[in-house]
Amino acid sequence: VDLQIWEGEFVAIVGPSGCGKSTLLQMLGSLDQPSEGSITYRGKSLTGLSDPSAYRASEIGFVFQAFHLLPTFTVAENVQIPMFEGSLPRKQRESRAHDLLKEVGLDHRLHHFPSELSGGERQRVAIARSLANSPSVLLADEPTGNLDSESAGHIVELLLRLHRELGTTLILVTHDLSIAALAERTVRMKDGQIVTDAPSAPNS
Repeated sequence: VDLQIWEGEFVAIVGPSGCGKSTLLQMLGSLDQPSEGSITYRGKSLTGLSDPSAYRASEIGFVFQAFHLLPTFTVAENVQIPMFEGSLPRKQRESRAHDLLKEVGLDHRLHHFPSELSGGERQRVAIARSLANSPSVLLADEPTGNLDSESAGHIVELLLRLHRELGTTLILVTHDLSIAALAERTVRMKDGQIVTDAPSAPNS
């Protein structure tokens, strides 16, 4: 794979199951290391980082198909999780979580638990959590995969709005070509390789 993504860009990655989309995303987020080659972020090598967690905490937000919310934490507490390793005082963490949940339309659910939310609401909490540390890059792996079509549409609209308003680089893995068409570029993979990398075709 030879790929360059520009700051502030929205790139969709598509292809059949098992072609390497999620593996690529995990390497971009420094969850996995490549067996050969190199990955650079703003000119700095990510391969062999002494503390990949620091890079993830400061630069990367993750949104997964499975929401990965802690069931015994409230919505507000789940959003604060990425901030726990930082230096923000508790009051500021709580205020930041409230602001983010308001941004995704869930400030009325602060003290609810994940089990009390719909699938779409849980994913919105996960998106709010991914933004907790103001990441420069948002990595979304099939973020609508567990949702009905209406909820999926709301999540896509939310991600697009946040991308536009915050200028966050958005890299989204999806099987849904109608979602990929909303990106500026679509990278198509097959058998671990990029077969096309071109501006996205607009929806007809």
